[in-house]
Amino acid sequence: MVPRDSYLNTLDKLRNKQIIKVLTGVRRCGKSTILQLYQERLLKSGVNTNQIQTLNFEDLDLVSIKTYLDLYNYINEHLIPNKMNYIFIDEIQSIPNFEKALDSLYIKNNVDLYVTGSNAFMLSGELATLLSGRYIEIPIYPFSFKEFLQTTELSKEEAFSTYLERGGFPFATELNDNNTYLSYIQGIINTVLIKDILTRVNRGNATLLEAIASFLTEANGSLVTPAKIANTLTSNGIKTSNATVISYLEKLVNSYLFYQCNRYDIAGKKYLQINSKYYPVDPALRRALLGQKRPNMGSRLENIVFMELKRRGYKVYVGSLKNKEIDFVAIKDGVKQYYQVSLTVQDDKTYNREIAPFLEITDNYRKILLTQDPGSYNDNGIEQINVIDWLLKEQ
Repeated sequence: MVPRDSYLNTLDKLRNKQIIKVLTGVRRCGKSTILQLYQERLLKSGVNTNQIQTLNFEDLDLVSIKTYLDLYNYINEHLIPNKMNYIFIDEIQSIPNFEKALDSLYIKNNVDLYVTGSNAFMLSGELATLLSGRYIEIPIYPFSFKEFLQTTELSKEEAFSTYLERGGFPFATELNDNNTYLSYIQGIINTVLIKDILTRVNRGNATLLEAIASFLTEANGSLVTPAKIANTLTSNGIKTSNATVISYLEKLVNSYLFYQCNRYDIAGKKYLQINSKYYPVDPALRRALLGQKRPNMGSRLENIVFMELKRRGYKVYVGSLKNKEIDFVAIKDGVKQYYQVSLTVQDDKTYNREIAPFLEITDNYRKILLTQDPGSYNDNGIEQINVIDWLLKEQ
């Protein structure tokens, strides 16, 4: 089992702090396993088993817990007095008004709360109002390439080719049979589309929703607008409107199946609302939604870099500079980094094209060109780094 130490170390820092730890991420990205690993860490540190309660609301054994009051009473009855109690609740969004139970448990000085959820709706509305300032969100993602490498004996170059194709959903890395693998990934997508999205939409259209997901996957790395999506789908025989597309885009993002990357005006230092890019949470989506269409390896590479920047805690934007574009502007703690991503720049013409936007930037923040070319170089402050080496370096 891959230890996923970065997440466990984050939980360690928050242990026994009076704040609710909320782990969010797409279904099957490993949230439950992280909680399991953390419980094992607690037991090794001297915590007794009766101090730990685990509730997974995908488990039919808990079908009798239907309301927030049921949830509160169940947990409260099993609390150990005068000791810290560690409460782990999986997929809590299935309980209506669950935040009221969390609020009552939060105020107890011997309760340490950890919860997971598979859509951002759980962090909106009543939860945001009632528990404002009382929880911290910890985003969880499928395996990074560094984590994926721990699941295989392949060389890092061979493993990266596999990762580009199959992605990093944890259980999927154990599936060698191609048909079984594809069925598993398709099952994740269908669960998100049907269970997490369409159940929240009156008269939802499954065909339209999957068509939008497929469009975003194929357009990965390209700026799109709701109007462009609506027009393309309508011309392909799937009639829709801008308003419907906007609604479904929001829900695809809230389910953590896709991540929106908005534009940032580098010269004006402002955020732009028109046109965005959308990146699938994992390379596996391309295979499941698009089948054996042209590989488009450049956009896959860009997708992996985007998701890695998210894992590392950056806010990520598409850089806009006059008539040029920077693939990514990554911002953390007020510090920026600029990224261009290309399969190879061994040809001088390609290299000059890729670094041209960097030359327009007048500040002194890092400018990084990621490619699959070997070696590492610095050309007057422009760093060229092999993408595999960058993915494997310590964060």
